[in-house]
Amino acid sequence: MTDQAYPQQLEQMITGYCISQSIYAAAKLEIADLLISGPQTAQQLARATQTDAESLYRLLRALASVGIFAENEQGEFSLTPLAEPLRSDHPESKQACAIMNGEDQFRPWCEIIYSLQTGKPAYDKIWGKSVFEFLAEHPDKAKIFDRAMTGIHGRGNDSVLDTYDFSDIQVLADVGGGNGLHLTGILQTNPDLRGQLFDLPHVVERARIHIEQAGLKDRCDLVGGDFFTSIPPGPDAILMRHIIHDWNDEKSLNILRNCHTALPDQGKLLILESVIQPGNAPFWGKFVDLIMLLVTGGKERTAEDFRSLFDRAGFEMTRVIPTSSDLCIVEGIKR
Repeated sequence: MTDQAYPQQLEQMITGYCISQSIYAAAKLEIADLLISGPQTAQQLARATQTDAESLYRLLRALASVGIFAENEQGEFSLTPLAEPLRSDHPESKQACAIMNGEDQFRPWCEIIYSLQTGKPAYDKIWGKSVFEFLAEHPDKAKIFDRAMTGIHGRGNDSVLDTYDFSDIQVLADVGGGNGLHLTGILQTNPDLRGQLFDLPHVVERARIHIEQAGLKDRCDLVGGDFFTSIPPGPDAILMRHIIHDWNDEKSLNILRNCHTALPDQGKLLILESVIQPGNAPFWGKFVDLIMLLVTGGKERTAEDFRSLFDRAGFEMTRVIPTSSDLCIVEGIKR
């Protein structure tokens, strides 16, 4: 790249929100779903979405210029490989992810200086409550959040199943297990394993239908509670996926110490998260770290950060296992 090209590349990065918010608009209007049956003009799509035809055309033309949708000579727009995951029925749908990030998780980025100055999440400043309190009070947003997590975590589920051997575990508790998607996949792949899904009561109720539809209600206990208070005893292994990164070290230690109390001697602790590597190589986890700063007040961690947390909570960190996704499996044993 020539020196003259760097300012142009930087400008594209600066205005990256133009693309992300355009994708959000298309997801919110369910454009991809409307195109499943075949190409349509902006006028047809505008009638279906109750939008202004000329304005919608401008949006679709812009998205087509970056490979999301394609316009033919008749002025009709169709799906492209990049647009397909915006369908709500796609197995790795990103529709809800685009909506979530374009709405309540976009605004904290406008307050990033606040978080940098205070170390506190801008999300709380904007809405006057934490993201988890906000979701508890807004079931419609919670449903979008659940769908977004399903889309985000789909590939990671397969990577964990392909990497880790659960055969020596009898009862696995998914603490903070959300909609139950990950635990469902593990139980279906390990028919001799019993599961326990533990999360806030209203979250567990949202997960119940997924567990029942998967035919696992006889092998999976659903327990409501607060992992800052206590975690039910009984499992010989506890798994937490993208939970510890939501919290600062003090609160993370609270959770891990409750895990320690719930597990038997030599019980396993499995933390599934990004592990920050040293150096300047591109790694999306470094930007997820900023999302955590702005939205939850948590952070992504290095292997040494995890080792310190485990040690202080009474666990020996035995290994960090990379997977084919951005996730690593950080394994520990109760001392």
